[in-house]
Amino acid sequence: MTDQATPDQDPTAPKKLKSALKAFKKRIKITQLDKESRQIAGPLSKGRGSGIVGIVPPTQFPQEVWDELVKQGRLKYLGDGMYGLPG
Repeated sequence: MTDQATPDQDPTAPKKLKSALKAFKKRIKITQLDKESRQIAGPLSKGRGSGIVGIVPPTQFPQEVWDELVKQGRLKYLGDGMYGLPG
């Protein structure tokens, strides 16, 4: 028997990476919208951005997934367990 994981169990499989990145983008967007909705701005103002640039990634994916996405340049590690989108 080999010690290699099957494609379904491989945390760095392309399908799993795509799914994790999609979940990350959705979570950061929801977090930003939530923050923006709590900010009070006058009716004539242009509004303000949330200022949120990073979040703790969803826990349903293992750490290897986030490390691989950073390695590929699709996420940026910000420190203290926080990740953000590059650029």
